[in-house]
Amino acid sequence: MQLTGNWNYPTPIRFGAGRISEIADACKAVGISKPLLVTDRGLRELPITTATLDLLEAGGLGRAVFSDVDMNPTGQNVEAGLAVYREGGHDGVVAFGGGSALDLGKALAFMSGQTRPVWDFEDVDDWWTRADPAGIDPVVAVPTTAGTGSEVGRASVLTNADTHEKKIIFHPKILPAVVICDPELTVGMPPAITAGTGMDAFAHCLEAFCSPHYHPMSQGIALEGMRLVNDYLPRAYEDGTDIEARAHMMSAAAMGATAFQKGLGAIHALSHPIGAVFNTHHGTTNAVVMQPVLMFNRTAVESRLEKAASYLGIHGGFEGFHARVGELNRLFRIPGNLTELGVVNPDLDALTASALADPSTGGNPVIMNTDNTRALLEACL
Repeated sequence: MQLTGNWNYPTPIRFGAGRISEIADACKAVGISKPLLVTDRGLRELPITTATLDLLEAGGLGRAVFSDVDMNPTGQNVEAGLAVYREGGHDGVVAFGGGSALDLGKALAFMSGQTRPVWDFEDVDDWWTRADPAGIDPVVAVPTTAGTGSEVGRASVLTNADTHEKKIIFHPKILPAVVICDPELTVGMPPAITAGTGMDAFAHCLEAFCSPHYHPMSQGIALEGMRLVNDYLPRAYEDGTDIEARAHMMSAAAMGATAFQKGLGAIHALSHPIGAVFNTHHGTTNAVVMQPVLMFNRTAVESRLEKAASYLGIHGGFEGFHARVGELNRLFRIPGNLTELGVVNPDLDALTASALADPSTGGNPVIMNTDNTRALLEACL
């Protein structure tokens, strides 16, 4: 099988090794003539970033870059980026990096022509209709990790630093206009980031698969996405140069973010406030809380996960699936609980309230309330 192709699901995707060479053409195809490349501080000086800027410059598109992006991007990052974007007269964004850079890049393009504060577009009811569609510039997304799937998402996750809350900013036009998925860009990812981002993709697929909402297309995508992570993440972790494993993980990441149109659940409802307060890595946090959430939801998902386990080649039904998650976490040296992750002396009442306010709770197969959510957090500690 040749791991290359052009897809339009849910947006145009140029998939395959070496396809970053098409970055200038991709920008021009969506009308971008003066892009701002948005990445994070750690990536800014790396060869994959400078080479991409070289390609943009060679294509006559300049080499402007913004990299003041936190691990959990904030409203302040948005304001700083908008100042650079507007001062430079840019007309589009190349969002380049992991989930943080992709989310921030999408937010900048979305906010480039808006007059209201970013928090006015939270994913609540129909707040997205407050935005001026004419004030949204195009995005070319280039993931360099395989986890969040933000490259195919219609939202940005931003932290309100004043309230220590993660907010989902939603609009259909936040979806990037073109995506370049080049697995060669992920070869340099350290093993810990490979593991954390990969388990994020698994969490997206798992929660979508378990969500009680009706969306059979997402259900099938989620199931195959879990299989790809189960089969190929250990290979990518052990050998970062395994381009086949890297390619399948990039697919799994995009599949997870496509699938969770069906819903997320308690894994994300917990990890969002924990990440906002303790600045933990999102995917790694998902991995840490995954087994306790599986037990929390067991009565509602046991028969469904028995079928998933069979498809994934895992023996033992639900128990085998639960054990496989623990096996993966140990293989990837992921902390065994939130305390080991650095969540010390948490305000459980505040975290419980924030988890229940998170929109992910609506997709959990077991109804979450104050008592059972606090108990779940305690189990994760």
